[in-house]
Amino acid sequence: MDRIWAPWRIDYVSQKKQKGCIFCRIKKSSKDKVHLIVLRSAHCYVVLNTFPYNNGHLMVVSNRHIAFLDNLSDSEILDMNKTLIKVKNILKKVLSPSGFNVGINLGKVSGAGVDKHLHIHIVPRWLGDTNFMPVTANTKIVSQSLEALYIQIKKCLQEKI
Repeated sequence: MDRIWAPWRIDYVSQKKQKGCIFCRIKKSSKDKVHLIVLRSAHCYVVLNTFPYNNGHLMVVSNRHIAFLDNLSDSEILDMNKTLIKVKNILKKVLSPSGFNVGINLGKVSGAGVDKHLHIHIVPRWLGDTNFMPVTANTKIVSQSLEALYIQIKKCLQEKI
């Protein structure tokens, strides 16, 4: 059996499972650092994914609890897209990726873990970031702690203001 040391997971595994929408709970909280919210705007917020595909995996989350793009107002569409561009530029400065995957999973069958609350994934990518570990060992390595990345992003955001 392969073992990967991940002591930070104990908090998730041992916590009491809460009912309701995780994105709504996070939005209502004022504890941005605890929830890893790096930015809030008029119609959305940006949060680090706690189960990232790659280092720097962020999500732009609608403030409203809606499932589909069709339900967004023009101002919400504009704000979410401008916010997406802003955090893409921050990730480019902080992590120097070669490119990005940007995507929205609409509905459970499309792979949405939270299918009733609209969110956009932005995942930094590097040339060669798919190595032998995922292919031969079915294991993904994320090389930076969420807390360290959170601090880097927040610092960069403060510099841009």
